[in-house]
Amino acid sequence: MGRRSPYSEEFRKDAVALYLAAAGKRTYAAVAADLGITAESLRTWVRKDEAQAAPAGRDGSVSAAEELARLRAENARLLKAEPGVAAGARDLAPGSCVFRPGGEVRSRRWAFISDNRAGFGVKRICQVLGVSRAGYYRHLATEQARAERRAEENRIVSEIRAIHAEHGGAYGAPRVHAELRARGRRINRKRVTRLMRVNHIVGRHLRRQKRTTIADRTAPPAPDLVMRDFTAAELNTRWCGDITSIAVGATWLYLATVIDICSRRVVGWSIADHMRTSLVTDAIEMAVAARGDRVNGVVFHTDRGAQYGAAAFAEVCRRHGIRRSMGRVGSSYDNALAESFFQGLKRELLHGRRWTSKAQTRLELFRWLSYYNRRRRHSALGYRTPAECEQQLITTRTLSLVA
Repeated sequence: MGRRSPYSEEFRKDAVALYLAAAGKRTYAAVAADLGITAESLRTWVRKDEAQAAPAGRDGSVSAAEELARLRAENARLLKAEPGVAAGARDLAPGSCVFRPGGEVRSRRWAFISDNRAGFGVKRICQVLGVSRAGYYRHLATEQARAERRAEENRIVSEIRAIHAEHGGAYGAPRVHAELRARGRRINRKRVTRLMRVNHIVGRHLRRQKRTTIADRTAPPAPDLVMRDFTAAELNTRWCGDITSIAVGATWLYLATVIDICSRRVVGWSIADHMRTSLVTDAIEMAVAARGDRVNGVVFHTDRGAQYGAAAFAEVCRRHGIRRSMGRVGSSYDNALAESFFQGLKRELLHGRRWTSKAQTRLELFRWLSYYNRRRRHSALGYRTPAECEQQLITTRTLSLVA
């Protein structure tokens, strides 16, 4: 019997949809790099999907070409709507004459002296303005240094804007600073904070939301094996997960996750329009496959939602040797890591956007989850990405075994 693929059927379908949504503007290699798979695997999945879709078109159902045309139209509509929700869309235009009291005079007093020194003399103007001549001459002597500093800060601001845009406007000063350092830019975090503040570059913020977990009080509870200690020294020792809902028009989509506490990587997930037990069992099966079925003894911590207390979920965990763990009812702190993950998802992807298409919402969720694993810097990991963290852990373990 051959080795099971680490990619679930749900992952493959979403990967194909992500490539098709690019409408030929991105190569197989570019999309595959974002997902952490090979270009040949993605190409194979797309060809298989096209082959399966071809007969469907002849019996009256939607063909691959028709679906691609629909996705292109939907993508074009979203791109047109994007500027209306862009960060800072209501900011005043650059160069607007808005100053704090006294700000305009202080910023231009030295220029005023230079402009009028021939007619009135430096000494007289300084007396009228209440400033020292020494200060004015020091200002002239340091003009070259200030010009160089302004040019340097303009370059930094351009880099900050590029990073901010590259990550969808979600990054605040800490992650922008980490990205700059990773690119070889030696810069103080306070300087990054100041430049972002004065240039009105801000990350996204989200208000706290109400919990929607529905506990099954008749199901036998599992013990709390984590006790709010969301740390792990090695991969595949502690996982946590939860379910969140995403409004799509008048309906809902639901996302279940499995997160490795050590690396903060989302090793498994499932997206569906229902909250049946299969939502969480599919997420667990994806995580098990992604870890090569080597998960015996892993602790999986959740809240006491009905799906996690179901007999079907308990059976899947027992079959793979996964130890179930549950926090208390109504305590978000008992599953704080999963709650924090969903808060980041809603702040960076969902906040301020209206979703009307389930297919497009699913595609954006899949895109963000892949981005989170491979490119988003995490504060708990020293501003490394989950993928970088796992690679370093694997390398360190390999070197220690060789030694």
